[in-house]
Amino acid sequence: MIDFRYHIVSLISVFLALAVGIILGAGPLQGAIGDQLTGQVEQLRVERNELRDQLDAATVTVGNDTEFIEATGPQLLADSLTDRRVAVVDLGAVDAERYDVIAGKLEAAGASVAGHVQITDQWTAESEESARRTVAEGLGEYLDPVEDAAPEQRLATALAVALTEASSTDADARSETAIELESLLVRFDLLTVTNEQSEPADVILLLSGAAPVPTTPQELDEAEEGAEQVEPDTYVVDIEVELAVAAQQVSQAALVVGPTAVSGDLVSTIRGRDEVARTVSTVSGVEAEPGRIAVPLALAARLDGQVGQFGFEENATAVLPPSVELEPVDRTPAESETPTGSSSSADQQSTDTEDEG
Repeated sequence: MIDFRYHIVSLISVFLALAVGIILGAGPLQGAIGDQLTGQVEQLRVERNELRDQLDAATVTVGNDTEFIEATGPQLLADSLTDRRVAVVDLGAVDAERYDVIAGKLEAAGASVAGHVQITDQWTAESEESARRTVAEGLGEYLDPVEDAAPEQRLATALAVALTEASSTDADARSETAIELESLLVRFDLLTVTNEQSEPADVILLLSGAAPVPTTPQELDEAEEGAEQVEPDTYVVDIEVELAVAAQQVSQAALVVGPTAVSGDLVSTIRGRDEVARTVSTVSGVEAEPGRIAVPLALAARLDGQVGQFGFEENATAVLPPSVELEPVDRTPAESETPTGSSSSADQQSTDTEDEG
């Protein structure tokens, strides 16, 4: 009986509360509540309009900045790499559009793309380490012996030599060693040649691909939940660092470029290793115009002996490379240089004889 009365009282209390709410809502509180809700809606509407105006203004500003950068780019790049030959190495998958844009910037700076190659997955796959060691051991007849050189270092040096070494008698032709090394790397499926190279390159541009994209269900779920993105493979990155170091040691200059840097990628790794960052320059953010413009300028600066890490991230040393003026290119082979005073003196004597005659 007590439980039944308890339920009846509870139900009556609920209905009384509902009745009081209806009476108050339809009566004294109707105007106050309505006015309060109307005021909140109006305030939200005003804030929305203000945010929209701010977004429109920011969009216009960004558009103007982009237009300014695109307009000044040709002036910044003009003659910064006159007559320099660039070999481009794709480190992994690089979309053709990005390559075409960067190649266009190099040409706008007066340079030419001497060759374009891509390292294959076999070059960086941990499962192919034994096969790479075998290939590296067979390079002794082509490379000067380096004590304690790891297989990855020997292969990286072989690639740099293949791209840059000129014939001893013709500076416009690749050496037989360079051609043979490239052939070996292709034969063992370590390298893919995208554009055939006939001339030796002066500088090497290593083009890093985009940051890893989630593909597995777990990675996609983590991305949707705002979890940290998949970290780049440190094993692969360490091999790519060796390629950058060898490229700088063998060529006149090397540069590593890539998208906006993320923790653990190639650009960030180079910047985080002092012994590498002192010799290898990087440019990040090449998915946007400022980064693309910085590529030829950074190459020119490195040819001038200046190392820099260029981009907008905290680990960058500057946004824009310094402006430098390079000396004209001299490709006269040492063997064919005219000894001082020989033919020029003979020509002068011939001219004097003709004048006397």
